[in-house]
Amino acid sequence: MRIGFALPQFGALAHHPEDVARFARQAEDFGAASLWVGDRLLDPVEPTVGYAGADTIPPEFRAALDPFAVLAAAAAVTERVQLGSNVINAPWYPPSTLARALTTIDALSGGRLLVGLGTGWSPEEYEAVNVPMAERGRRLDETLDVLTAWWTANPVEHRGEHWTVPASYVDIKPASRPHPPVYLAAFAPAALRRVARRADGWLPIAVPPAPFDPEADVVRPMELIRETAGREGRDPAALDAILRVNPYAEASVEDIATVLARAEAEAGVGHAFVDLIYLAKDVDQALDLAQRILDRANGD
Repeated sequence: MRIGFALPQFGALAHHPEDVARFARQAEDFGAASLWVGDRLLDPVEPTVGYAGADTIPPEFRAALDPFAVLAAAAAVTERVQLGSNVINAPWYPPSTLARALTTIDALSGGRLLVGLGTGWSPEEYEAVNVPMAERGRRLDETLDVLTAWWTANPVEHRGEHWTVPASYVDIKPASRPHPPVYLAAFAPAALRRVARRADGWLPIAVPPAPFDPEADVVRPMELIRETAGREGRDPAALDAILRVNPYAEASVEDIATVLARAEAEAGVGHAFVDLIYLAKDVDQALDLAQRILDRANGD
């Protein structure tokens, strides 16, 4: 299995942005396969919707670095690791601005970008960016249209429900061909169908030490995605999953390694990354955990 890690972007780690580059370099030296960012804007004082089914939002989200800047910093100091987002909340951004940022990061990294997109869940964050949350699904679909045009056509032109891109020359294209792989976070049936129609893969999640069921959590949703992709005339085998392992503070290295091993053996997952947001208080601790997880997963 290829194993990556979230970059130091949230919580205590975000207070030392100068350590982003150091973490990226050393994680690559340890053998990490990928480095990842997320996308949080606010931690509302009185949230309408809590995080992951709770009534509150973790205090770690009170400190957040910009995902595009963090990815660019990692791209500048690494040579091999892939650079991913899990996830960029696509409806928050004008698609042309998003396309320019992602294209720049892919070009800076020499074609190492994995684009993970989602819609988010916080009404207050949508209020802050002045985007109606009820439109998030349609806006994500239109964003995918613009990204495809931006990456594969020249001149680029788009006229849709929410955005217009006048016919324009865009000479900077991604280093990836035909464009960076696009993965979508999805749980509802309609969102899983969007993965099948529009994406290169899916972004499931595991949260050790909570129970992880590879069959229910990965295999069956991927079967639905691939069946739908086949009906849409796409190659089902071309779609894959990249698992996000988001351990709670009480999780151990052994808990994390067990999830990784089961995901590979029982669900065929070939790529996963571990988010250390709740486990590490500083970058040195994060690097120590990353090395221990890699050693344990590799049987060392």
